[in-house]
Amino acid sequence: MSSHNLIEVLLTGQIVDISSADQIYIPVPTGFDGDIIEIRTAIDAAITVADATITAKIGGTAVTGGAITVATSGSAAGDTDVAYPTGARTVVPGDAIEIETDGGSTTTAKCNVTIVIRR
Repeated sequence: MSSHNLIEVLLTGQIVDISSADQIYIPVPTGFDGDIIEIRTAIDAAITVADATITAKIGGTAVTGGAITVATSGSAAGDTDVAYPTGARTVVPGDAIEIETDGGSTTTAKCNVTIVIRR
C-alpha cells in the first residue's frame, strides 16, 4: 500500500460555459489553508473567435500570477493550461476562491478547474 504526504491538496470546480462572462466560487474547507501554488484548466470543446481569460481571486483581490489564457488557436477538447501564482495567494478555511472567465471566446465549452494548495 502506498502512502501519501498530504502537503498538497486539491480543490476543483467547473465553469459551465467559458465563453460567457461569469464566475464560480470554490470554498476552502477546514484543513485546506495554505498557498495556491498551481491553477490548471481543461476545456471540453474547442473555443472560437477569441481567447478566453481566466482570473483567480481571493476576497475580490486578483491572485498575482493566477491568470490563464485559454487560446482559441488550435483549441480542442482536453486542452489544458496552467498558472503558477507568485503572490496574493494565501487561503484560509472560509475563504471562497473566485474563478472568473471574461467570456472573450465563443462556442459553448465547459472549463474544469483544479487548484493546488500547499499546506
